[in-house]
Amino acid sequence: MENDFQLTPTRPYMVRAIFEWLEDNNLTPHIMVDTTQPNVTVPVEYVQDGRIVLNIASRATGNLVINNDFINFHARFGGVSQELWVPMQAVMGIYARENSQGMFFDPTEYDNAPQPDINASQPAESTDAQRPKRENKAGLKILD
Repeated sequence: MENDFQLTPTRPYMVRAIFEWLEDNNLTPHIMVDTTQPNVTVPVEYVQDGRIVLNIASRATGNLVINNDFINFHARFGGVSQELWVPMQAVMGIYARENSQGMFFDPTEYDNAPQPDINASQPAESTDAQRPKRENKAGLKILD
């Protein structure tokens, strides 16, 4: 029996699972990104051979969102905060900085997959209403 519907790519689910596993084990999750893919917004001065490796640890990012279409977060480069957008199809792999454990993905996985609505994920098109809201988390508290 043949399926008449197209399955969605497994990559976003695996990225979220590996990310959670790495953080639960106090490892530092890094993603390798293919910067030649469309709609990638990363600091170009750090791109080498069409790739960049980004630290996506919770402690190194702000407003991290990993959804089925993209990874979006704020990070500091050279002391300057920048907003990064990485379409899921540009994620080549996710692994631990400390021991390289993780997963790399089939580069052809998205060849026949339905394309996401890029207008919803492009930084130039996004508005404050579309962007994920940062939760107010407790910071330092002065105790008497």
